Amino acid sequence: MSSNPTLDAKARTVLGVTHSPVNAHVPPGACDCHVHIFGPFDKYPLAADRVFTPGLSTTDELLALHRALGIERAVVVQASPQGTDNRCVTDALATLEAAGHASRGVAVLAPDIDTAGLRALHRAGVRGARVNLQSYGQTNPDVARQALARTAAQVADLGWHVQIYTTLPVVAALADALAACTVPVVIDHFALASAVHGVAQPGFRALLDVIRAGNVYVKLSAPYRLTTWEDGRPPSAAREVARALIDTRVDRMLWGTDWPHSGAWPGRPRELATSEPLHPIDDGLQLNAFCDWVDVRERQAILVDNAARLYDFA
Repeated sequence: MSSNPTLDAKARTVLGVTHSPVNAHVPPGACDCHVHIFGPFDKYPLAADRVFTPGLSTTDELLALHRALGIERAVVVQASPQGTDNRCVTDALATLEAAGHASRGVAVLAPDIDTAGLRALHRAGVRGARVNLQSYGQTNPDVARQALARTAAQVADLGWHVQIYTTLPVVAALADALAACTVPVVIDHFALASAVHGVAQPGFRALLDVIRAGNVYVKLSAPYRLTTWEDGRPPSAAREVARALIDTRVDRMLWGTDWPHSGAWPGRPRELATSEPLHPIDDGLQLNAFCDWVDVRERQAILVDNAARLYDFA
């Protein structure tokens, strides 16, 4: 039975995408741990060194999506085109909170940000700092290690975590640093493990080991990123990888949509002068796939309890 039986197709259509009805109970306090808000760009200018220009996405559209999915909390993440100007994120948090939608943020920090700047972000609802390597094609483990250490030092006194977006081989190379990091670490999007190659792929066992040690969380977000364009990118294909992660430490798993689904298109250069089209991902289908992977207890832990603990929701 859908958790939102009264919603019609029009109510489930956001940014031109109609999202499937959710066919499982979504517990109160469920959190989407990975969303972005983009624009308007005259108010929130994008970074000059960005590698692409995203399509627009608003807090009203996010609220409509979450109403359709039965999601009550959100984590707004600073994306690579936004650089280190976090005003779009912090303003979005204020707007969402005013609408009764409990929200937290993950910022990207300038190397020279001072204590006053960090504390202002904390008051605005930020609880993590992101290290984004993948969007820039950066796969050097030494660069990743340095960025992790620098960002952890910046946020340690605030009780935040570091969120890192990188590939499975880089995660495997950083396993010792991740386990020993002075703050919790969150890894985006399954560490971009391949759903096609499954649990036997190189580096995956190292990921499981570092999760087992307890300092690392993984976002079971954007499972379509684990598959290929040729096979249609079904989120259900990530089941084997997801179950291996969940079975290792269910208390270290988080869930997110990655809405509004920016990203490269095959055979097309990245767009700077104009906004790239967003990908038409069915987030109802993504949530249904997740609910199919887990039992009721695991669903409660991942959607509600783990997120509440990590992101400091009351």
